[in-house]
Amino acid sequence: MSSTEGFSDFFYAAPDGLRLHARVYGGANSGHWPVVCLPGLTRNARDFHELALNLSARSRVARKVVAFDYRGRGQSAYDLDVSHYNVGVEAGDVLAGLTALDIEEAAFIGTSRGGLIIHVLGALQPAVLKAIVLNDIGPLIETAGLAHIQSYLERAPKPKTFAEAMDAQRSVHGKDFRALTDADWTRMVGALYRETDQGLMPDFDPKLVDTVANLDLSQPLPALWPQFEALAAIPLLTIRGANSRLLSAEALQQMRQRHPMMETITVEGQGHAPFLETGSLPGSIGAFLDRAEQQSCSE
Repeated sequence: MSSTEGFSDFFYAAPDGLRLHARVYGGANSGHWPVVCLPGLTRNARDFHELALNLSARSRVARKVVAFDYRGRGQSAYDLDVSHYNVGVEAGDVLAGLTALDIEEAAFIGTSRGGLIIHVLGALQPAVLKAIVLNDIGPLIETAGLAHIQSYLERAPKPKTFAEAMDAQRSVHGKDFRALTDADWTRMVGALYRETDQGLMPDFDPKLVDTVANLDLSQPLPALWPQFEALAAIPLLTIRGANSRLLSAEALQQMRQRHPMMETITVEGQGHAPFLETGSLPGSIGAFLDRAEQQSCSE
């Protein structure tokens, strides 16, 4: 485990032996819930860097934070079997990582696919979930939003420089993310791409694109209401981008009806998925986790 920039790199073996990676922020558990961060489909642990620094070192309550790279992303090994790139396998990988880190329970933050993995964890090992933050994801996914992701991945630009990458990301996502600053776009591009001998490359296995391209979006997507309702006793904060194409305002309302204690935040000027380190979100997330833990301790 090597330390750099406020975190340590942690490598462990998946249940099938694949070498996987996570970032660990903060020291040993200090009596407060650790936080587990789960990124989106093609994203990686770097997306949570600023938020993790905030929760582990800058908040009133300092927490250990673990941000995972799924198989085929970031510093985790690529899988030769593309069928293993699914939320069930990835949920098992997360549980293996928590076991390796000796974490029995935690608060979870899931962006997009990460939120779907949290739904699976609720079925596989509900006791591990102490509090949940869903970032622009829920049990009902809009087909139009997935179609947008599918189209983007199939026609993803191939920039040669970081400047070109920033221009490309602004061109595709700028209308949905008018609230972002130049610094926000810079962090986003720095997390998405990596330098290689072949030049600038997205930091994920290209075969991931196939898993999305093969989705039949002419049929309604299965809803995860039973899995969501199983989380009803767990403190929940759902964050939605006001311009989101994946999580609709109507779906958010249905979620609130089925989980009456759910807290919500709508982020103006952002789409799918909001940058959790921007604006007041770090403070709001930290305060939610503090309230959830205090309530748990008083019960």
